[in-house]
Amino acid sequence: MVQSRYVAKALHCQGGTVGEELEMDIKAGSRLACPECSVELVVVRPPSSAVVLTCGGVEVVDASADRPGGGHSGASGDGTLVGKRYADEDSGIEVLCAKPGPGTLAADGREVPIKGAKPLPSSD
Repeated sequence: MVQSRYVAKALHCQGGTVGEELEMDIKAGSRLACPECSVELVVVRPPSSAVVLTCGGVEVVDASADRPGGGHSGASGDGTLVGKRYADEDSGIEVLCAKPGPGTLAADGREVPIKGAKPLPSSD
């Protein structure tokens, strides 16, 4: 199993100030969540390099962490859709949305698009 390790900044939920730095293991099967909305993610492929994964501009945390769920102010777009895979080519991370929400995923400030379906071979 491929495992990646990087340092992520933990956010204090009160006031959105940046707190102490924590090491967070990101490996296939890890559950991540947005501290501000209902979005929950499952890591399908860990990042090949250090990456800051955000949802609606707020860094995601381990799903078991305390989450107040205040919501994103001014969320736009479709948000994160349940059952869809999101992949960032630059960092190599791929996540599956387990619970939807209004936040949009981004990796190092780049919006993470929905991963397209693989074309099936022709049956000719």
